[in-house]
Parts: sequence; structure tokens; C-alpha cells
Amino acid sequence: MIGFSKLLCATENYGDSLRYVHGANRAKHGVRSGRGPVVVWNCTNRCNLTCRHCYANSDNRRFKEELTTKEAKKFIDDLAEYKVPVLLISGGEPLLREDLFEIINYARSKNIRCTISTNGTSINKAIAAKIKEHQVSYVGISIDGIGERHDQFRGMKGSFDLAVHGIRNCLEIGQKVGLRFTINRHNYDQLEALFDLIEKENIPRVCFYHLAYSGRGDSMIDEDLTPSEKRLAIDFIIKKTIELGDKVEILTVDNHADAPYLYMKTCKEYPERKERVWELLQMNGGNRSGIAIANVDYKGDVHPDQFTQHHTFGNIRETAFSEIWESSDNTILNGLRNRKELLKGRCSKCKWLNICNGNLRARGESLNGDFWESDPACYLSDREIGLEDPETVLDK
Repeated sequence: MIGFSKLLCATENYGDSLRYVHGANRAKHGVRSGRGPVVVWNCTNRCNLTCRHCYANSDNRRFKEELTTKEAKKFIDDLAEYKVPVLLISGGEPLLREDLFEIINYARSKNIRCTISTNGTSINKAIAAKIKEHQVSYVGISIDGIGERHDQFRGMKGSFDLAVHGIRNCLEIGQKVGLRFTINRHNYDQLEALFDLIEKENIPRVCFYHLAYSGRGDSMIDEDLTPSEKRLAIDFIIKKTIELGDKVEILTVDNHADAPYLYMKTCKEYPERKERVWELLQMNGGNRSGIAIANVDYKGDVHPDQFTQHHTFGNIRETAFSEIWESSDNTILNGLRNRKELLKGRCSKCKWLNICNGNLRARGESLNGDFWESDPACYLSDREIGLEDPETVLDK
């Protein structure tokens, strides 16, 4: 995640304490020395929607391989001992799991901060109250377009209205909630309308995801934005970040080319902020999948992140997560912690490696068949990454 609000407006939010601290970019196994990673747990693969870009290939049926309540609690015991700061509970649709609140309550008793990533369609007033009662720190609700555009993308008529009502139900009782928006060819033209919705509903947070080529999203490569469209989208997000200041926390996810692009824009348009932005980006260190981010799927398999579930390091039914994460036996996991020497193509020669760290490996592998090849979603020119000209300026 890249905190646009933190970088451009000096706002303070919980996640910033995990991303922008001295020494975080040198940690080998967690958010910083002595702490484990943020863990994304796909607690179920069942979902009531059929989203076109679903990285988990979720389906509306029960999966017998799902971790039991007892197994989930044993997993949480290990996370607590390993000092994992945050458990991000996703799916599928996590609210379809019957024991979800029992598990959240157990994690909270172990001082693990819990967040939920949901499609929001089932958050009526009673569910919102239950979320608040169980001290869920944050609820991220996916909106991938306005009205019918969202419904078409997510495969259910009326899902947009249900998601918006879910947001309102959370806001009404003071439950922190925000939007998750995956930018692609189907909704790129609705960014302005999305910000209108954010301002109208007083939504305090929005995360803009770049399309990951994994799961069903692997079939959408041709529907990703062009480099020029990505630049225009980020330009607009920067503009709105400055305009909204501390009213809305704005972040981007899954394309660390945003970091050098944001820095170059800052140098050009907000030079008084460039030193602070550069310092924070170096603290963050770019993509840290396999280091500060981990994924455990509904079967208990451990992966470097939720978009790379075809690479498995072990299963928590057989070996504790902490032991798997500390191991150096797996070539992919070990490689991610020393990736600069392994990267190929443009990524290997890029002068921004210290603040990007090779971007998202899942996309490089999806298009090229090689885990260490360049991320094709990088939208910076050869000149900007130092292959043609050392000048750090934006191409026009």
C-alpha cells in the first residue's frame, strides 16, 4: 500500500505506523524487527457474487477443506506469539462464515487487530452492530463502479445498492469503513463519480487497487489500463488527495510504480514536499510480499500474498505459520527477501528499485511465465527508470 494522504498531506492513520517507520525496509520476516507480517487470511472461498477479477476464484458453495474453528484458533495462537500486528480477514465473502465473529473475538483477545474485506451486500443494521460490538478495526467494502456498472462487474443485480447501504449502516454507528476500488477498463471513466460518492456519503477511506493478473483476473490482462490511462488515473487521485486533505485517507495498492511516479510529480508540482515524500518512500521500501505481507488461504496453505496462491510454502495444519515464514528452504520465499539480485528485464535495471522493489511478481509471472520477470503493469517510461536518460523528470 502507498499512503497518498500520508505522503502528500502528512495525515496520521494506523497503517502508517506499519509502513513508514525507520528500519521497516530492512526487516526480513515482518513489518519490522521483532514483529511478524500483516497476514491476509482467506477464511472461506464461498461467495455470493461472481466478480470478474476475483483472485481467489471464489464460488457460491461450501468448501470442505476450510479450516475448522479449532484450527483457526490454533492458527491465531501462533500469530499472537509471532507478534503479527494485523489479521486482514477476506474470502470469498468472510461474512458467510458462521463462526467469523467467534474467531474475531478470539483474535482480539490475543491483541491482534482485525479488519474485514467484504463485498458489503450482507451488512444490514444488525450485522453492522455485530461488527462494531466485536471491535473490528476496519471494514473495507468493494465498489467497482457506480450503479449498474458495479452490478455487471460483480455479477449480481442490486449489489451496488446493497454495498452502499452496508457502508451507511457502518457509518451510522461509528464503525470505521472505507471503499476498495479496482481500477480497470470497465470503471476507469467513473473515478470522478466515485469521489462524488465518497464526499456525498462522508466515507473516510478509499484504497485504489491496480488489477492483479491472478485467479479470474488473469483473463483480464487485455482489460487493464494503458500506461497513459494509468498516469491520468493517478494524476486525478493525486489531485483529489490534495483537495480532500485529512478528510479522506487515500491509498493505492498493487502497483509500486505509483511510488516513483508520485515522487516525480511531487518534485515538479509540490517541490516543498519532495524531501519528506522521498524519506517516507525509502522507509516503506516498495513491495514487501513474502516479508511484511503474508497470505493464508481457506485450506491453510501459506503464500507470499493473496495474489500468488499458486506458490505454496507449507500448510498450517502441518507446520506453524511462524515456522513456515521463518524458513529459508523455499526458493521463492527466500528469493523475495533478496529479490533485487533475481529480478530480470526492466525491473533489474530500474533506478527506483529501493522504493518499488520489483512491483507485483504475480503479474510478471502471468505474462512472461517467469516469477522474476518485469511487471508488465509498470507504466513508467524507459527514460524515467534510467534506461535512456538519467534525468528524474516526467515525460510529457
